[in-house]
Amino acid sequence: MRVALVHDWMTGMRGGEWVLYDIARLFPYAPIYTLVHRAGSVAPLLEEHSIRTSWLQAPSFGGRRWRYLLPLMPAAAESFAFPDAELVISTSHAVAKGVIPPPGAFHLSYVHTPMRYVWDQRAQYLDPLPRLLRPIVETRFARLRQWDMVSSARVDRLVANSRLVAWRIQHYWNRTAEVIPPPVATEYFTPGGERSDNLLTVAALVPYKRVEVAIAVARKLGRKLEIVGTGPRMRALRRLGGPDVTFLGWLDRDDLRAAYRRAAALLVPNVEDFGMVSVEALACGTPVVGLAHSGTADIVRAGVEGELADESTVEALVDTTARVLDRDWDVGQLRHRADLFSREQFRTRFCFLLDRLGFGDPRQ
Repeated sequence: MRVALVHDWMTGMRGGEWVLYDIARLFPYAPIYTLVHRAGSVAPLLEEHSIRTSWLQAPSFGGRRWRYLLPLMPAAAESFAFPDAELVISTSHAVAKGVIPPPGAFHLSYVHTPMRYVWDQRAQYLDPLPRLLRPIVETRFARLRQWDMVSSARVDRLVANSRLVAWRIQHYWNRTAEVIPPPVATEYFTPGGERSDNLLTVAALVPYKRVEVAIAVARKLGRKLEIVGTGPRMRALRRLGGPDVTFLGWLDRDDLRAAYRRAAALLVPNVEDFGMVSVEALACGTPVVGLAHSGTADIVRAGVEGELADESTVEALVDTTARVLDRDWDVGQLRHRADLFSREQFRTRFCFLLDRLGFGDPRQ
């Protein structure tokens, strides 16, 4: 069977790239089509595939500056041609699901979310902009919303990474989606070491992650906070942080695991599409504080693996975090829950879907 894989961009190993990684393992000879690729930025297994970039590769300076090219991305995605493919599998949080498959090919798309910056979270991206620039950007966003909805009709079968994303797909695209949680390396993230009283947040330092809320929660509780991540809000958040907030930057996997292991709890103050860091924390025996209306609720059951705030306010999260800190947690229970989202579970669910669609189980 001739398979083509499609991914938005390959510039680092984040959650979406680990999903692509496990799908690519099933199809070791499939080419990967991506808008831009920064050589050496993804796992060796992905680099071994034939990687075919779009005409955005040159203006992105070899995959180093790509976000400003957003208005051009739909056309770049539509420019891909894979005439011999029988099965096209896209993994998409932006435009990858908008490719045009050849006649007779089946398009299966694993969707991390419809573009959040043009749909439900656009205000968080528009508000920081100068007032005179906002109408221009909003017009661009409106065009992207129209394209996003129209191009979703090209997909034969949609898969969402959480119930929340399945709801967004229904709400914005008027399509149904099966839910298959993404793979998490629970075999690597394991309990160990001694706990501290510190709280932990692991997130890109961008507006929608609401890291400033985590800082406010920790301050009100009188707890130290460790923040793992980098991003454009680093300088502003450092000013907010004070002496009890430590910015660790991006950590390698060993250091990240150590951070999970020593944390009293993981704070997830934003609405997550799914939230792989929550699974990683649970796998290390660390309870999670999140929001009830978030993808975190697919992972954490209130009172069992952590607590979920009904509101996204600082006050509600302070009360919720205090409940987590006031009790002991069964590390075995946290670990058992995390194992439901392992890489092996993902491959089993994804291969079962392929088999039901008539493509067989690629593991056999």
